[in-house]
Amino acid sequence: MISWMQKHNKYLVWTIWIATIAFIGAGFVGWGSYSFGSKAGNVAKVGDVEITQTKLNMVYSNVYSQYNEAMQGKLDDKKAKEMGLIKQAFSQLEIQAQILNFAKEVGIVVSDAEIVTRLKNIKTFQKDDIFNKEIYNGYLRAQRLKANVFEDTLREELIIQKTLSLLTVDALPFEEEAIAAGMNVSDKLAYMVLTESDVDFVVDEAKMKTFWEMQKENFLTEQMFTLSVVWTPSNDTVVSEDEIKAHYDANSFNYTNEVGKQLSFDEAKTLAQKDLKLKKTKKTAQKAYIAFKKGKIESSEKITLPFADARLSNELWGIVQEKSVGDILKPKVVEDKYATVKIENIILPKIKTYEDAKEEVNILYTSQAKKEALLTLAKSTLDNFDQNNAIQSDFVKLENGVSLKPLNNKESLQFLQKLFTSSQEKGMINISNKIVVFNILEQKLQPMDENQTSFVKQTVDKIKKSTFESNLIKMLHKKYPTEIYMGGLSN
Repeated sequence: MISWMQKHNKYLVWTIWIATIAFIGAGFVGWGSYSFGSKAGNVAKVGDVEITQTKLNMVYSNVYSQYNEAMQGKLDDKKAKEMGLIKQAFSQLEIQAQILNFAKEVGIVVSDAEIVTRLKNIKTFQKDDIFNKEIYNGYLRAQRLKANVFEDTLREELIIQKTLSLLTVDALPFEEEAIAAGMNVSDKLAYMVLTESDVDFVVDEAKMKTFWEMQKENFLTEQMFTLSVVWTPSNDTVVSEDEIKAHYDANSFNYTNEVGKQLSFDEAKTLAQKDLKLKKTKKTAQKAYIAFKKGKIESSEKITLPFADARLSNELWGIVQEKSVGDILKPKVVEDKYATVKIENIILPKIKTYEDAKEEVNILYTSQAKKEALLTLAKSTLDNFDQNNAIQSDFVKLENGVSLKPLNNKESLQFLQKLFTSSQEKGMINISNKIVVFNILEQKLQPMDENQTSFVKQTVDKIKKSTFESNLIKMLHKKYPTEIYMGGLSN
């Protein structure tokens, strides 16, 4: 098998991380749900492997939570759609399914004993460092998962890990020498760092209007929903201290801090009390839903909101999006109360007039125009490069800690990474919103530091593994075609 993989190794790329299905991490996420149409509960088929709606929801939720954390909690469903997070989630599952097809074909299996070992080592299900079946069963109940479904997911995760572990091949001496040489090449540079502040820019109204005309379909009014809502609050529901403690004990795995550490009862008491009140109020909300549906009670209020407005939950908006005018939805939790919603009217998006869209257009046009002007300036600077007006560096090589003023350390490292993978003696390199125009004045090869040996070997191993992974995935993509049952999952 290794020889087959190496035979198709043609391209050098950095490590491709294959994310296995994060059931546990995603299970604790309370945002980022996504509703789909499907075929018998499946959203796609890759080779002989079906991708279920449940798996896609779980992976999407995990991707959403990662981005939301990186954006300090400012991600919403609208932004998630613009960023194509659902496509990212599906892409992960598609790659996993391709690997599972291949593993099945070549006979890679995972035994029940290996599943048991993996299960016992999951910290979430341990108490005093020992697997606790009650915690495990409680988790399954809370996530509405059957044990066989969860354990099949673990089996797939281990199969993928086994398959990819076969790509690990020790570094050869000449490979280490090649990488070491590349790491110890040093350049002396003359360079200039250009930013948008170096560009003389004035908004051209006529060009901005032409910009809008060419892509006005992207400037739409928001989709609006007129809704009648019956609110069922839980604040007045009475719960005792003993009931709260019992609820916490049965669901303690759900109460964790930002790094996944379980909260004590005192730390989680407020959250547990809120959850218990909602649980005890559910029956009242269901009765209100039935009465509202039969016309026996009026709505608490009638509101018109844009899609994904924060007054309702992401879960509720996901359901509203799939329903029609006149539909009444079953009660869903919104903060500390239940909402029973009737869809009265749906106002579809339409193209904004130029005047209505002008503020948005101005932001996008200005950003694009400044980038184009900066690129023009950079090309002119390169064509007429004056070494006397440039910054001259000492000999630098690709390593952390290099500071090329006015770049910071991170920008300096990004610049050097691109510089040392380029064959140009003179050129331009983009670093975020800057362009560095450079000219290599002198180059030399420094002797290898003995302390680098281990790092060089690790680097070679990572490069080889990533190369094999990348080319394996390319082959599997051709070998196992994907049949998608719904739109919006791929470009």
